[in-house]
Amino acid sequence: MNWTLEVVVVPVTDIDRARAFYEDGLGFKVDHDTRMGETRRIVQLTPPGSGCSIVIGTGLARMEPGSLQGLQLVVRDLRAAHAQLLERGVEVGPVQVMGGAGARPATDDDALNFAGFIFFKDPDGNGWAIQQIDARA
Repeated sequence: MNWTLEVVVVPVTDIDRARAFYEDGLGFKVDHDTRMGETRRIVQLTPPGSGCSIVIGTGLARMEPGSLQGLQLVVRDLRAAHAQLLERGVEVGPVQVMGGAGARPATDDDALNFAGFIFFKDPDGNGWAIQQIDARA
């Protein structure tokens, strides 16, 4: 039996601001933006190429906005992803290499497969990482 992770709820304070960040800043596709009465709204967005979506909205979770940390995306080319985020106006940290001594700034000569990361936060402070995996064993 396969067990697939399909949706992660991301707690936010302002749905429109969060939708703009994820859609315009990160390039996530809006799957639906559904209003249920005057007080309930759910927006589902999916990262390009992902089988898992995020949901933002009202009354979805007991988490405080900004409390979700450690969400992780994977790309084949971290430097290209970093450049794309900067072009889209996302405040993203530098490309880093993780190793036995912890994190250090990446150099142009560093191989980033499995070791390269960048980090950013959404407007509410929910923390994301992007890791490079260009080949799997």
